[in-house]
Formats: sequence, C-alpha cells, structure tokens
Amino acid sequence: MSSSSGNTFYDLKSELPSGQTYDFEQLKGKVVLIVNVASKCGFTPQYKGLQALYDKYKERDFTILGFPCNQFGGQEPGDDAAIASFCELNHGVNFPLMKKSDVNGDNTSPVYQWLKNEKPGLMGLSRIKWNFEKFLIDKNGKVVNRWASTTTPEAIGATVEKLLAE
Repeated sequence: MSSSSGNTFYDLKSELPSGQTYDFEQLKGKVVLIVNVASKCGFTPQYKGLQALYDKYKERDFTILGFPCNQFGGQEPGDDAAIASFCELNHGVNFPLMKKSDVNGDNTSPVYQWLKNEKPGLMGLSRIKWNFEKFLIDKNGKVVNRWASTTTPEAIGATVEKLLAE
C-alpha cells in the first residue's frame, strides 16, 4: 500500500514490488510521467513507446513511473513478479514499476489521490477512466498535463522536450 502524509509531489511515497519504499523526494528537478499500466489491454503496446520516451530523455532528468493496476477489465491479473517479467521480456521496459495498486475507489493509492486532485479530468471528473492514462509533472513538482489512454507516448514527446528545456 502506498503511503503519504504530505501535500506536495515530493512528499509522496509508493511501494516497490520488492517491498521497499520509493520516495518521490528523489524526483526533485526531474520531469516525471506517471502512467497506470496493464499487461492485457488494447493499449499495452504503448509500453514500447513509453520505453522509447524514457530511453530518449532519461539522461536529461526525465523518468517514467508505471503503476500496474487491475481495476479495468481485470487486465493486470498477475502478481508484481509476473508483471515485471512480462514488461521486460515483451517490451524491454526498464523504467520503474511500482507495486500493483488501485487508482480509483476506497483503496486508491495516495499518489493517485494526489494526482487526481491536482489535475481533474474532463468536466472536473477526477476518476481514471482506463489503463494508460498519463500525468506529466514538471521539474517543480506541478502536474502540467493529464492525457487519456488514447494519447500515445509519441504524441507527448514534444511536451516533455519543452519542459526539459525550461
């Protein structure tokens, strides 16, 4: 279960599959893309685009955090080890994946509670609608964009580039 007691992006923490804590304080000064991911979704091929984006910009203070989630059509049924193996073997993923967690409902991870509060979706609805929704956080820890599942990683490269240049 993710935990947080703060109000800024850098106060957040999340649990890694290993059980260790991933402290968002280490992300200060970085541009961060957060995505809820799933292995058996029509959007799963976006893993390759996410990895390409990560490879292109990781040396320029950019990272991606993947949050596996099984709340949409049961499309992430595996445990954390199976998810990591699938992502690495099938898509070459080596950006950080968090422990499988909820992005909606009573057990929503504090990270997603914070993200949805900072950047509600269309018509002010905060609910995550499907796998592969994306939140982009600037170097100051501010959520600057939220994209639906249909927005590809390739389509947001220019926005990432702009934020990295600031």
